[in-house]
Amino acid sequence: MDDVFRTVVNVKPYPFSIDYDTPTMLLGSCFTENIGATMVSRKFPVLVNPFGVIYNPISVNLVLKQIMRGKSYGSDELMQHNNQWISLNHHTSFSKPNQAECLEGINLSLSNAHNFWQKTQRLIITFGTARVFYLAKTGKPVANCHKIPAKEFTRKLLTVEEIVDVWQMEFEAIFREKPNLKVILTVSPVRHWKDGAEGNQLSKATLILAINRLIELFPSNLVYFPAYEIVMDDLRDYRFYTNDMLHPSPLAVEYIWGKFRQSLIPPSAQQLMGEVEKITQAVNHKPFNTQTEEFKQFVKSTLHRIKEIGQRNSNIDFTCEVNLLNKYLCI
Repeated sequence: MDDVFRTVVNVKPYPFSIDYDTPTMLLGSCFTENIGATMVSRKFPVLVNPFGVIYNPISVNLVLKQIMRGKSYGSDELMQHNNQWISLNHHTSFSKPNQAECLEGINLSLSNAHNFWQKTQRLIITFGTARVFYLAKTGKPVANCHKIPAKEFTRKLLTVEEIVDVWQMEFEAIFREKPNLKVILTVSPVRHWKDGAEGNQLSKATLILAINRLIELFPSNLVYFPAYEIVMDDLRDYRFYTNDMLHPSPLAVEYIWGKFRQSLIPPSAQQLMGEVEKITQAVNHKPFNTQTEEFKQFVKSTLHRIKEIGQRNSNIDFTCEVNLLNKYLCI
């Protein structure tokens, strides 16, 4: 009877999966951060947005090119604004008052991403908007405007054809190098309300049409995960949004993660994920008294469980947890 009062978006299992031995890179909008953070907390081998949050398909493409090339950024690729050194290809979290520190952080993240790309087997890309900002004096697209005055930029709504042309060329090159790479494309359910209701819908529709065209071109390598549709059609209630009424709430993210997990993560990995969750919950528990024999035994038991999991899967990194637990034993 409950189903009469809602429409459920069912996601069928895909012809491939994501496991604890499947290195996965995630790029794109803040929804990528949501799913990525969930996978990080479950100890999956993932790398999430090494350039920070990116919203439009052109900037995501440029970031991926840079990751694959691995060529370091130079000081001439930075600019100074409001006493901060910034990169227009990076999120503001990379900005620094000192140019050398800014460059060091950018290139360290780039190097890590380039190395991770060599082993990447799954790529998850989330597009947030089909609108792109271009720096007026150079005509180059930017991933982040860094609160630079709007007059310094021009703004454009990409066409379906423009998105498809850029990514068709990119995927052709990628699949020559990595023929077994599987790509999961999604559209962010976060609404870009500055574009207005109609503008937001036009942008999202453009992204969905472009993704559909790309999947038709690369049916063996590309799939679509309906994150946008789950929020819009399944969770169409404001209790599933944060206070800004634009971003999905933690409850909504957890619901989407449940759909993602059931369609992409095999039962064996889900069982292991449950064990990992129990370990992290145990370690995050704040003890009242670390001196009791009971607590010491709890720590030893948890370390033993970590060792058992590590023997079964060496890809799971419990270094931080082990270091913290060993400190308790030394107190």
